[in-house]
Amino acid sequence: MTVEIITLIAISIVCDVFGQIAFKIGADRLPAAETIGIPSFCARMFGEPWLLAGIVIYVVEFIVWIRVLALVPLGIAFPIASLNILGITLASHFFLGEAITRKQWLGAVLITGGVAIVAQSV
Repeated sequence: MTVEIITLIAISIVCDVFGQIAFKIGADRLPAAETIGIPSFCARMFGEPWLLAGIVIYVVEFIVWIRVLALVPLGIAFPIASLNILGITLASHFFLGEAITRKQWLGAVLITGGVAIVAQSV
């Protein structure tokens, strides 16, 4: 893989991780829809800065991902991009203080191992 491809995939993964963290923080700041009604909930949702940041991050990721797909077969790019699972697991633990079970860690490690196998086929 070229430096450009590795860099683009890394940017895509980082965007996905931080986009998910932003969505989680934003979602946690919203009141329950049942308590304020759907129209008010939607208005609050589209006014929540963390959710808007998540959307902006995902727009950047979309642009980067399209470039990745122009350079790499989907059957290789997508499994490598699944490293976002490990990134999100780590970020949710370190940034959000979420507890991660042994099974979750094992799953993340197994996915990472699978990614390594797919990446070696390039």
